[in-house]
Amino acid sequence: MTVTIVTRVRERALSAPTAVAMRRKDLGIWQEIGWAGYWEQVELVAHALLALGVEPGDRVAVHSENRPEWLYADLGTVAVRGITVGLYPTNPPAEVAYLLADSGAKILVAEDQEQVDKALAVLDECPELRHIVYLEPRGIRGRYTDPRLMSWPELLELGAGHRSRHPGAVAARMDAATPGDVMTLIYTSGTTGPPKGVMLTVRNVEFAVKTLVTGGGFTSPPPSDRDLAVSYLPLCHVAERAFTVWFNAASGVQVNFAESIDTVQANLREVQPTILFGVPRIWEKVLAQVDIRRAAATPVKRATTRFWLRVADRIGDTLVRTGGRHTTRTRLMYGLGWVFCYRALRERLGMRRVRYAASGAAPIAPDVLKFYMGIGVPMHEVYGMSENTAVATANRPGRVRLGTVGEPHPGVELRIDELTGEILTRHPGTFAGYWGNPRATADVLEPDGWLHTGDVGEFVDGGHVRITDRMKDILITAGGKNVAPSQIENALKASPYLKEAVVVGDQRPYLVALIGIEPDTVGEWARRRGITYTTYRDLSEKPETRELVRGIVDEVNERFARVEQVKRFAFLPKELDHEDGELTATQKVKRAAIAKLFEDLVEGMYTR
Repeated sequence: MTVTIVTRVRERALSAPTAVAMRRKDLGIWQEIGWAGYWEQVELVAHALLALGVEPGDRVAVHSENRPEWLYADLGTVAVRGITVGLYPTNPPAEVAYLLADSGAKILVAEDQEQVDKALAVLDECPELRHIVYLEPRGIRGRYTDPRLMSWPELLELGAGHRSRHPGAVAARMDAATPGDVMTLIYTSGTTGPPKGVMLTVRNVEFAVKTLVTGGGFTSPPPSDRDLAVSYLPLCHVAERAFTVWFNAASGVQVNFAESIDTVQANLREVQPTILFGVPRIWEKVLAQVDIRRAAATPVKRATTRFWLRVADRIGDTLVRTGGRHTTRTRLMYGLGWVFCYRALRERLGMRRVRYAASGAAPIAPDVLKFYMGIGVPMHEVYGMSENTAVATANRPGRVRLGTVGEPHPGVELRIDELTGEILTRHPGTFAGYWGNPRATADVLEPDGWLHTGDVGEFVDGGHVRITDRMKDILITAGGKNVAPSQIENALKASPYLKEAVVVGDQRPYLVALIGIEPDTVGEWARRRGITYTTYRDLSEKPETRELVRGIVDEVNERFARVEQVKRFAFLPKELDHEDGELTATQKVKRAAIAKLFEDLVEGMYTR
């Protein structure tokens, strides 16, 4: 029998049926779901899919925020050898149409009226879509008459009926699984063109599980059923799928579903997880909130916090030099800081019990990581991508090198192309190709198995990998100098006052930047100075705000060579948004779209 994520859940249901697999909040109270209950729901969904005619290789899409039903639908699909397709909750109708049509999804599990409306609006573009299962009935039941609609309870009832008539059908389908079965399509972010469906097989995911989870590729010791995690980033992203679904099934890590992305901070405080993953924007946002709270505190608390954060900065400096290992001096300093500041601070952040924290999916400023290390959060930058099942490199406990993404995992071949500097990887987790797009597959996957990541990097410190930028983002100035914009952008965004920074300068005489302020922290800064404003744009256009940002830009410029310095900047007139086509669903800036939308701003910086 082939081991899969689903067989792992079934085994846990048999060996520890009452142990807590996950928790969700309902009416303000955390509700526990045991392994037996988890498996019961997966099995019912799987039987329902068989009753609806799902054959091996058919696609089932899920369009929902993180919740237990996401996992039930995912694993129920895999149990019948179907292929799960995840959609981001923020996908607008045009993207929903593209993803459903490109994947040829037969069934869609949609969370609520908003997501159902998106699907119904594009049905003519999705000829393969036969059924839409909705999770939340509000606004749908009794008002919508499309025969393709079905409620979640109706789906489970269908599954129960099928199970009573064909009790061994799901088990038989699971027993027929092979390592080469494609179990999920994870669509790329689409920064340079239409998203592509990354085909990940059972073999790919099992390699990732053995490398990252049971093999201790991230945490030391490896995760176990004593660990707690909070699930809040979109589950259609490979990193969140790993930290939520794979960690849970393979090691028993208890998953706690955040109520929404807006309540993550409160949910972290309630759960106090031991394992925590976040993308750079999350870590930057939390750091910005620390600055806001500190500024609003009483003078005594403000002075106390300022003192101990300076101590944390010195602790962080030492940990950077030692790879994350404490010295006798830093242990003493941290012990005192724990009593007077760090314990309470980490409690408020929801990180008091974190034994392993990771940042990935995009570059992050080293100073942001150093802050967390200094206050005692064991922070590690990791690297991977959908095409290699999130398996490439990681900073390991005791061997952290700030500014790098760590060392290759065991079993991972990694090399740097001598001519282009591109990072290439090869291992059993390399994807099976892009769905329905052999040409695009051939562009990134060599016949001998080497995967072109599209990232430019170098080896430093005897085996750690430092990523300098994406190949497509490298700027070549009018003077012929190659510049990696992401390093400059990350240095700017390390400031709690800046949310976005887009450096421009390809074939130009010098670099300029489009800046987006962080409205919360800049707003608090303005309030303390008696500066009144009405809107985001009004705040960014204040002369005082320009002076604030000018100081940040000047400070960052001092760290870079003259050719890499930002000579001029302009403020973005609005916060960038996924639905407006300025960001991907993973909050990555679409450079081409930004350059076109704000062309006048850019040209103005070169002509005035």
